Amino acid sequence: MHLTYHVDEHDGGWGYRLADVWSETFPSHDAALKAARSAAARQQIGGKDAQISYQTADGAWHEESAGGNDRPEVDVTDDS
Repeated sequence: MHLTYHVDEHDGGWGYRLADVWSETFPSHDAALKAARSAAARQQIGGKDAQISYQTADGAWHEESAGGNDRPEVDVTDDS
């Protein structure tokens, strides 16, 4: 999986977004960029292995094992 945080002007200030979800508004470009880089870094922190159960649209239940070290690739881009 690959994630990209985008830094740009937002809501009268600056923010970052992942897909179509925006962060809080920051007073400066540098503050938003720093926050986006921090969020991206947190994506790289491993966790514990977990069992995941989910139901698909056809009603079937599935179980999977999720490795705590299975982390996405993350980028930060400056769209300003």
